[in-house]
Amino acid sequence: MQRLWSPWRSQYVSEAGPTQEGCIFCRFPEEQDDPANLVAWRGEHTFILLNRYPYNTGHLLVVPYQHTAELGGLPHATLLEMMMALRRCVAALGEVYGPDGYNAGMNLGSVAGAGIADHLHLHIVPRWAGDTNFMPVLADVKVMPELLEQSYEKIATALGRHDDAAQ
Repeated sequence: MQRLWSPWRSQYVSEAGPTQEGCIFCRFPEEQDDPANLVAWRGEHTFILLNRYPYNTGHLLVVPYQHTAELGGLPHATLLEMMMALRRCVAALGEVYGPDGYNAGMNLGSVAGAGIADHLHLHIVPRWAGDTNFMPVLADVKVMPELLEQSYEKIATALGRHDDAAQ
């Protein structure tokens, strides 16, 4: 049996250190440390960040600034900006990685799979033909071909080039 070693991934499966109080989706925009928090774009009502535990390279989240678990609790302007941000994500990811498709969706509530159920957010996951292999199926391990910091730089730059009005 061959073994694939990627020790840099240990930071994602080991304890992340002391847990912090409060909602990360509320805290990250307030901290104004976008590279450290992987915030790649800011709008008036929403922001885009890289998922720290991605399903695939380029896995993004569109998050409203408003803290709510209820989709019905968001104003129309926020909902519209979320969809415009989704379009911006697809354009930027297409430019940077050229995926074959995308999964986009929300997990509303913890029973639906939401890891952070109190603050809704939209996932955008780039997909490639054949991107599922034996590692996640047999070993419950996902091998990522690029460091998050590298993905952040590429995606943040591309997001800045995609003006919603031009699309």
